[in-house]
Amino acid sequence: MDWLDRMNNAMDYIEAHLTETINYEQAARIACCSTYHFQRMFSFITSVPLSEYIRRRRLTLAAFELQKSDVKVIDVALTYGYESPEAFSRAFKKMHGVMPTATRSHGVSLKAYPRLSFHISIRGDVELNYKIEEKQCFDMFGESIEINAGGESPYQEIPQFWTQCIADGTVDRIRTAASIGDNGQIHGVLYNHREDKLSYLIGYFSPDSGLPSGFEKLTIPTQTYAIFSTGVNPDGQSDIHGLWKRIWAEWFPSSGYEFANGPELEMTYDRGNNMYEMEVWIPVVKIAK
Repeated sequence: MDWLDRMNNAMDYIEAHLTETINYEQAARIACCSTYHFQRMFSFITSVPLSEYIRRRRLTLAAFELQKSDVKVIDVALTYGYESPEAFSRAFKKMHGVMPTATRSHGVSLKAYPRLSFHISIRGDVELNYKIEEKQCFDMFGESIEINAGGESPYQEIPQFWTQCIADGTVDRIRTAASIGDNGQIHGVLYNHREDKLSYLIGYFSPDSGLPSGFEKLTIPTQTYAIFSTGVNPDGQSDIHGLWKRIWAEWFPSSGYEFANGPELEMTYDRGNNMYEMEVWIPVVKIAK
């Protein structure tokens, strides 16, 4: 229940400051976690980025104000953080389908996004396999890309990057440099987390001989990891996307751990007979009490 209280208190803070600049760090402090952890957990639980939720709530309240009073559009725009009536009108029409002035017409259809609150959902019919391990520092090599961190973007851009690296021969070059054969399994790393961007590397453990020519190096620091397994599945049926969502929506809220803001790894293992297992390694620290 403590977690529910903290998250709902954070939502109370956001709701009370919708007409002001919302301090994400303050909301995260109320939830007793880091800013990145708060935003990411919110996104996985609700399937909506925090910034998008705030935008929808502001435009919902703006529509209410326009409907019930003669307030000027420019005043409502400024109240809800828009620098000009034009910017406000574009955002308003994108969400509601009509211009702000149309809200005063009888019969106009608008959208309302209610205040979000967190409640207990009874689950547990499907187990979540994990272990806590400390891993010593190691180096990886490969090729990276910068991707958008919000919403579903990583689940679209990361598979596209894999497809590109397979098609242009990058995956084959990594396998050759790592001496793991034509069918050797290589891995993925999410790192360099920022508010709206992160980096993703496709690669393998660096050989003892040093960084292979033509690749970049990434050092993975000594860290305690929560390691989650998809189980062994036929090729292409691991549902790594679903595992990521369950980790953030189900495991973190009740685990007593929070994200440690370090590289996260997607490890793939060939278990033979066209069967594969994937693991997600997430750096964690215990939540201070």
